[in-house]
Amino acid sequence: MALTNQEIADIFDNIADMMEINGENRFKYLSYRRAGETLTDLPRDLQAYVDDGTLTDIPGVGKAIGDKIKELLETGQLQFYEKLRAEVPETLLEIKRINGVGPKKAKLFWDELNITTLPDLEKAAQEGKLRNLSGMGAKSEQKILDGINALSRNRGRTPIGAAQNAADAILNELLELPQVEQGIVAGSLRRGRPTIGDLDLLVVSDEAAPIMEHFVSMSRVARILGQGPTKSSVELRTGLQVDLRVLPRERFGTALQYFTGSQAHNIRIREIALKQGYSLNEHALRPVDSDGNMKDESEYLYCATEEEVYEAIGLPWIPPEIREDQGEIEAAQQGKLPHLITTDHLIADLHMHTTASDGTLTIREMAEAARERGIQYIVITDHSQRNIIANGLSTERVLEQQKEVRQIDESYGDDFHILHGIEMDILEDGSMDYPDEVLAQLDFVVASLHFGLTQDRATVTQRLINAISNPHIDCIGHMTGRLIGSRPGADIDFDAVFSAAVEHGTILEINANPMRLDLDAQYARRAIELGIPLAINTDAHSANQMDLRSYGILTARRAWAEPENVVNTWPFARFLDWIRARG
Repeated sequence: MALTNQEIADIFDNIADMMEINGENRFKYLSYRRAGETLTDLPRDLQAYVDDGTLTDIPGVGKAIGDKIKELLETGQLQFYEKLRAEVPETLLEIKRINGVGPKKAKLFWDELNITTLPDLEKAAQEGKLRNLSGMGAKSEQKILDGINALSRNRGRTPIGAAQNAADAILNELLELPQVEQGIVAGSLRRGRPTIGDLDLLVVSDEAAPIMEHFVSMSRVARILGQGPTKSSVELRTGLQVDLRVLPRERFGTALQYFTGSQAHNIRIREIALKQGYSLNEHALRPVDSDGNMKDESEYLYCATEEEVYEAIGLPWIPPEIREDQGEIEAAQQGKLPHLITTDHLIADLHMHTTASDGTLTIREMAEAARERGIQYIVITDHSQRNIIANGLSTERVLEQQKEVRQIDESYGDDFHILHGIEMDILEDGSMDYPDEVLAQLDFVVASLHFGLTQDRATVTQRLINAISNPHIDCIGHMTGRLIGSRPGADIDFDAVFSAAVEHGTILEINANPMRLDLDAQYARRAIELGIPLAINTDAHSANQMDLRSYGILTARRAWAEPENVVNTWPFARFLDWIRARG
């Protein structure tokens, strides 16, 4: 079986780490790290780029890396990687993940004590063998032990929902301090990535000391990783690391741009700044002369806002969700940045559940909750009969429910509208959970995979194509079935599925639940490029879950989605015309 994009990206990440430990040239290992980040976000299989000759058109993929990708696709192995693995033990990569242990220390432990695994490192630290090494001491040794314990608590990246909740709680507490003027979350959370490595918080103040003291003393803090005059780092009881920086107003914009990232985007921005005669870092735009020498500090350009940073180098402000070096800089230079969708554009929710299946509210209660949130129309889509665990509706129950939906809808007049549908299972054998004569009576049908997610690619792809080809199915819900951090999605041939969706005009859903966010952004962007309509649905099972639509918006913005690309922005009359035209 051919390697997936993610598997190849992981190999390149490992190569970058091993080269860094080996002391290789920084630009060499960064090229592999950038390639790994890019491959993770590709909307198509790498083999498709090889087949159509566009592999080296991918940002960060030149001839050398392109040849390595081809070798991996053709053979499943890479000689260059195998050579590195023979030189650098892979277990050192786990050691490098410990907070405060970079490549130099990992190599130090390896060279001086032949330590290559976490258990060996932990044992050496417990026995006091690290403190006498160069640059170490008793405190450093204890920090290593604390870092190993932290790794055991937090083995992976944090889903965006949990990260956002933690960030909001901390930031809201800091904003109550009299010294804090303004605060914001930066990093990958601000960019809307589905998982977060750690949190970056920035606040504006001229009095950093009391803010830092309060931050490291919060009840949710498990341990202090570092405390300085303007920057502190802590580890929460959940294992999540949080970095806080306090800045004066005049430097806030430069820092926010820098710490928002992504790394690939910032590298490009710094290159543009140099061409404009500036060296850009998190502090300021520093003028340089023709020889690259820094001019006097009195000429530094400080920026209170991000807009000032981009303006200084001749660019319009670029929304953080698309700062991934995926064409946004070129679009900015050409005046073609997308007018991204916002939560205010959403006036409908086309996928939700009630007490008829596994929801917590009745039809009317869900309708009232939607109205309170400014939604103008909804579709009730309880589970179909195959989903026994979720109390799925039999054909008799779903048609009986339709009568209740019609009565409640009529009671609202023209102020609000309720349509009736179903979230129907696509069965393991590729058939649909309801016969066509039942589906034909429903207003809107969402077809989803809930079972058989581990089937081979050809089988699960054909199941989706069968659903898309059915004239009574309007939308594919959470296409891969993934649950972030706990269940991988089905292995799907997205090109084949997208081709079918184009042919049949089927909507593809971005499920806004932060544990799903499915379609992921790179696939949603590909769908937009192909003209496939998207829906941002909450899949709500309660009133509070309707508020999750903000996460769906983040994913859509990462996909460069504009309001016209998303059917939930359509007026009710237009949506009704669309579903009637489908027959």
